[in-house]
Amino acid sequence: MKVLVTGATGFIGAGVCRGLAERNCELRVLVLNGEDVSCVRSYAKEIHYGDITVPATLKGIADGVDTVFHLAARVTDWGPKKAFYATIFDGTRNLVKECEGSVERFVFVSSIAACGIGRHLKGFTERDEPRKSGVPYNDAKLDTERFIREEDAKGRTRYTIVRPSNVTGPGSVWVKDIIERYRGLFVPLIDEGRYSASLVYVDNLVDGIIRAGTMKAGEGKIYQFRDDWNVTWKQYVTDLGAVIGKKPMGSIPFSLAWYGGGALEAILTPLGVRAPITRLAAGAMGRDNDVDTSLARNELGWKTEISYDEAMTRIARWVRENMR
Repeated sequence: MKVLVTGATGFIGAGVCRGLAERNCELRVLVLNGEDVSCVRSYAKEIHYGDITVPATLKGIADGVDTVFHLAARVTDWGPKKAFYATIFDGTRNLVKECEGSVERFVFVSSIAACGIGRHLKGFTERDEPRKSGVPYNDAKLDTERFIREEDAKGRTRYTIVRPSNVTGPGSVWVKDIIERYRGLFVPLIDEGRYSASLVYVDNLVDGIIRAGTMKAGEGKIYQFRDDWNVTWKQYVTDLGAVIGKKPMGSIPFSLAWYGGGALEAILTPLGVRAPITRLAAGAMGRDNDVDTSLARNELGWKTEISYDEAMTRIARWVRENMR
């Protein structure tokens, strides 16, 4: 099978490339000009330089391709709305236009944020109706999901949507950002860190993405992926801090983090400054986001393979080697 992967050098994308190569797929990857491709060079047979926001650079990218795994996006918790929509919505639309009718399968990697993060999502299923939250990243993902579902209804290409929960692992933003914050001022909890961290380890997620994109059952479906770890934010942030001899200090009520974050974003984002607390971070860490994953388990045979203890051992090793 010949596969195209966008966002191939990203944290999740590199793992998807490795997983597909291990399954003997022939890989073509899309990367930006000047991007370091060392993490995928050994897996990719073809490297295509282009930008999903510039349609002219995508010409011919789908020639001979069977399946597309689309992960390229703006992945951060701050920035102007137009920046998120340019890469997430417009970029996806450009890629779909180039690929539609010439590929059999198109896998869009979305996020549980598209469900409407900022409210409790415990038990939320793929059949439940998502809603916007006013956070640009979240809303761009949801609008793109709706666009993908409209394209799937046309029947020229079959589409699959994947919604990861909070992805952790060596190099994850949920590792790097927290460690960097520990080394700056301090790391507070939100609502005492009482809610589930709703994590998925990157290797477990990669297995789910590939199953969703290669199994017949995944055609036209949405799948959510979250590990079955019983881990609160307090435990996770405490365990991460212990790697460098730190621990969380204090707690911020969710309402203050959410509305205060929104106010700070409104003031600081136009100035090009990242707010010290954002609504995306507040919604992830201050609500229960244990979405339902039974569909992926029942239809794809997916399950958690890497335990929390093993995951934290690998993360701790990476932090000591890469974040001295």
